Amino acid sequence: MLKPILRRLGSGAVVLWAAASAAYLALRLAPGDTVDTLVGDGPDTPQIRAQIARDLGLDRPAVVQYVDYLWRLLHGDFGRSYVLQRPVVDIIGSQVWPTVKLTLLATAFSAVIAVGLAIVTAGRARWLRGLVSGIELSIVSAPGFLIGILLLSVFSFQLGWFPVSGDRDASALVLPAVALALPIGGLLSQVIREGLERALDEPFAVTARARGLTRSALLWRHALRHALLPAVTLAGTLIGFLLSAAVIVERVFGRPGLGEVATEAVNNKDIPVVLAVVMLAAAIYVVLSTLADLAYLLIDPRLRKG
Repeated sequence: MLKPILRRLGSGAVVLWAAASAAYLALRLAPGDTVDTLVGDGPDTPQIRAQIARDLGLDRPAVVQYVDYLWRLLHGDFGRSYVLQRPVVDIIGSQVWPTVKLTLLATAFSAVIAVGLAIVTAGRARWLRGLVSGIELSIVSAPGFLIGILLLSVFSFQLGWFPVSGDRDASALVLPAVALALPIGGLLSQVIREGLERALDEPFAVTARARGLTRSALLWRHALRHALLPAVTLAGTLIGFLLSAAVIVERVFGRPGLGEVATEAVNNKDIPVVLAVVMLAAAIYVVLSTLADLAYLLIDPRLRKG
């Protein structure tokens, strides 16, 4: 097992480097200038601009800045915010927990939605599967902000069941989590349903039914384990979508978190903060993808024998 683990760690390191490099290059090529943002409406002279560039290291060649950034990144130094003049770690740390709560609850909701829809509709009448698939496709195709606005309109403005914005209590977390979970749950349910229907045609399923096993027991005890393998693979790739969508959903619902931090940092071209958010998302993606690979061994014992 040591060789596959080392290979997986190596590929994860490459992903982190690629994410850091791509984000750095995108910010360098983006329109606007960091010095212009920092000067703002204050005094604007060539001397002030030169001093700001020198203090932030922006007067050095781009290649030197890039190498220095990677070197500091290897040592866990994300630098200081250009705008807020605070360590980036402190800024991210103060806002990461609301986003973590949101993504964890959204992950749980998406798993319940996906498995529930797949179990209810797998092997059922063709019209029912077609109807549910059409609804799932519509939800998957809808932008996250549109789903959030619809949920707010119905459950906050009309029914008054949930608060419109903020993070006062657990109720304020429900609608944002549902807005994040619906597209992912709709996509995963289609994959799990297809896997269930394929598993129900396997010889082991025919044998289990011949021995008197009920449909419900067959689905939960045998078929679901086979159907989860492709869903776990897809779920690992959807983590990046979940984190990026959380940025938009947090803005729609007026929640604190990394969404507000990332938006302000991009608008102000606060490079250290943006790069830290990107690296955090990439690190989470690598960790969860690795855990998904290891989950194969728990789901399918045949892989452990191999």
